[in-house]
Amino acid sequence: MMFTVVSALALWAGATLLLARLPWFSRRPLAQRIRPYATGSAAAPITAGAFSVESFRHVVEPVASHVGARVAEVFGVDEDLATRLQRVHSPIDPATFRVRQLGWSLAAFAAGAVLAFGAHLPLGIAVLAALGPPLFVFLVVEQRLARESEQWQHHVFLELPVVTEQLGMLLSAGYSLGAALNRIADRGKGRCGRDLQRVAGRVRHGLSEVDAVREWADIAKVDALDRLTAVLALNRDAGDLARLVGDEARSLRRDVHRQLIVTIERRSQQVWIPVTVATLVPGVIFLTIPFMEALRLLST
Repeated sequence: MMFTVVSALALWAGATLLLARLPWFSRRPLAQRIRPYATGSAAAPITAGAFSVESFRHVVEPVASHVGARVAEVFGVDEDLATRLQRVHSPIDPATFRVRQLGWSLAAFAAGAVLAFGAHLPLGIAVLAALGPPLFVFLVVEQRLARESEQWQHHVFLELPVVTEQLGMLLSAGYSLGAALNRIADRGKGRCGRDLQRVAGRVRHGLSEVDAVREWADIAKVDALDRLTAVLALNRDAGDLARLVGDEARSLRRDVHRQLIVTIERRSQQVWIPVTVATLVPGVIFLTIPFMEALRLLST
């Protein structure tokens, strides 16, 4: 009976939202229909009806954002969602991300509940079958974004020495800091190139070059970029900024080299894990057989 009531409510809500998209059921007011053709009203917001997808989204977004942030904090995700989405240049905003995450979790909950009720599982197993899938789906979506963010930071760290060397050469050739950043942004193809395109856009919006680079460093959260930002902050004070940038490029190159050596050493150690297991298991078997035979002879 409870499953029938829940299904009926879900069907009613879905039918209402679906029919609200049809003009025959939900006709827009006259002011909204003539708004694209009126002058001086381009900034006026379009109000959605009471039973529309837009109004439903406006109600769900705060709830999804609050619940998603609390669940993420419980599982140790402390970094702000908006910062991570900005870092990877995601086209969606945090509210849309949380709504999609909540939608996938609710779909997994519905599938788990139908499976639990259909299989007539015991109460404890049914609760786990209903609550486990949505939690798993939530964590999978969160982990995908976290992994994408970590990969973006890693690629920025690897590309930063080359970008810094190019910046130093352009400054030595007589380019100003803004012109050098714009040239690297136009010609760049990697992660740093895309980030510098955003930096160039922020400069065109009125920020100074140093403030735009500092904003990039706050979003990227890479220690090497913080050091480069501190060097670029001396743009108006240092007499030879190109030399300082060149020294920082060599320092970044050494940092990347040290990390590469650490990665090689770690992978060389990981190679011995399957070799150790492959030799240890047969050795234990060959040692166990004579040991068991000796115990049998002693016991008799």
